Amino acid sequence: MAHVVVLGAGLGGTIQAYELKETLGKGDTVTVISNKPYFQFTPSNPWAGVGWRKKKDITVELAPVMKKRKIDFICDGAKQLLPDENKIILDSGKEVSYDYLVIATGPELAFDEIEGFGPDGYTNSVCHIEHAEVSGDNWDDFCADPGPIVVGAVQGASCFGPAYEYAMTIDTDLRRRKIRDKVPMTFVTSEPYVGHLGLGGVGDTKGMLESIMRDRDMNWITNAKVNKFEDGTVHVTEVNEDGSEKKQHALPFKYSMMLPAFRGIPALRGIDGLVNPRGFVIVDEYQRNPKYQNIFGIGVCIAIAPPVATPVPTGVPKTGFMIESMVTATAHNIPLIMKGKEPKEIATWNALCLADFGDRGAAFLAMPQNPPRNVNWTSQGRWVHWAKLAFEWYFMRKVRTGVSEPFYEKFIMRMMKITKLKEN
Repeated sequence: MAHVVVLGAGLGGTIQAYELKETLGKGDTVTVISNKPYFQFTPSNPWAGVGWRKKKDITVELAPVMKKRKIDFICDGAKQLLPDENKIILDSGKEVSYDYLVIATGPELAFDEIEGFGPDGYTNSVCHIEHAEVSGDNWDDFCADPGPIVVGAVQGASCFGPAYEYAMTIDTDLRRRKIRDKVPMTFVTSEPYVGHLGLGGVGDTKGMLESIMRDRDMNWITNAKVNKFEDGTVHVTEVNEDGSEKKQHALPFKYSMMLPAFRGIPALRGIDGLVNPRGFVIVDEYQRNPKYQNIFGIGVCIAIAPPVATPVPTGVPKTGFMIESMVTATAHNIPLIMKGKEPKEIATWNALCLADFGDRGAAFLAMPQNPPRNVNWTSQGRWVHWAKLAFEWYFMRKVRTGVSEPFYEKFIMRMMKITKLKEN
């Protein structure tokens, strides 16, 4: 009998626990540890940032659903991981031992790396539902007395999709309120060009997103390094291709939301052989850590090197499509190892982004995520908005019911076929 611990209960960790219950033996136990009592559907946070969702709409209390599936649930933060002792020390002082560990913590948000950045500074955030709800309240106040907006992603950021989503969603909301004409908007990003997305672009995301932003009267600054935020002003250095300074910008804003860089959580940082210098978990093709071979990593917390260096540092996104494939591979590899066999299941690491823009959206699919690719596809239209709503319903249902099915790939392949038929 083995004890498998899943550390983290987001999109990856929650589903990981469900799938492990299906693949492990009857005598094996699964424990989920999370510092929050609920699952949150993070991709809906941009909607919460304009008041279109509330916390109750996109969260599920975990204790009841875990108990129903005979999964132990501990609501406590991880203070320190002791991989040589197969032990986790929790914030409460409790110690949890494991035979196998799946790290699915997500990241720590590195707001502190830039002066004046984040909810405790001068900017809003949609990274957590608590942040997003406050941003939604602030948004209503802003709309009562509008002014300039700055949205985007700072140096080291890796999840660019929500920045584009939030920019377009607030544009849609402003137009519905009939005050868009009172709000100059600037998109500031560390990407070398609009639509890079941390992936070197997908299809013609550059041309498509530039066109969409022109159509929505948005200015943009790329290759941007944010120096600091002050009350009502963000100071930005725009750089050349070689990284040398091109121009200094002091952009006024009355409302701002920029995505931060990520790093690993404190409980993991500095563990030699387990994590890289930023605290992200090092994994092989089977999602297993090379040094501690009873430890696996999935989701945003794992280390993936950027495909190419950029003038301003950018990270690599990990989308839900990719995370689900990591979950399934891990759920099958751990039982193989328990039987004395070698792991064989490899995650696909395909990148899918459904970027909702409030009333329509853009979809990007890279298979695999790094070029050269077998599939390099982009599309846009109202169908993306409806698809994002469908994904929200699907994941919330999956967390509540535990139903697991290969949904993403079938759905997207069908959308690609429909789009090509329409184009012809």
